[in-house]
Amino acid sequence: MKRIVVTALAVLGFGLFFGITPGANPAWAKGASALKTLDTDNDGTVDLNEAKAAASTEFDKLDKDHDGTLDKKELGKHLAGKNFTAADGDKDGTVSKDEYAAVVEQRFKAADRDNEGTVDAKELSSGHGKALVKLLK
Repeated sequence: MKRIVVTALAVLGFGLFFGITPGANPAWAKGASALKTLDTDNDGTVDLNEAKAAASTEFDKLDKDHDGTLDKKELGKHLAGKNFTAADGDKDGTVSKDEYAAVVEQRFKAADRDNEGTVDAKELSSGHGKALVKLLK
């Protein structure tokens, strides 16, 4: 029993030392959660192919009328305002799957701060990473 209490106190002390408090949800934890969902080959990172596969799946979920495009209503919070306008390359008032994939690729490259061709949990928890994740889930 004494060993369990000592171990628990050590873990709590370690967490407090590094600024992690019980119930806290540090930014990297959100990145780690997204990584777990998107990292289909379980290598600890998300590559562009994994991101595009997730984007394709998300696009299909959002395409409620199954017409192969997303309008502003279907996209909702995923891509709004000036981001929607920028994504709508042909200016037809909708975003095609190819246009959606192009935005995903742009956001992926912005999140890939070290230009390794992959994003990790830390990169996914950055502003650019969060913008990418918003399109993928």
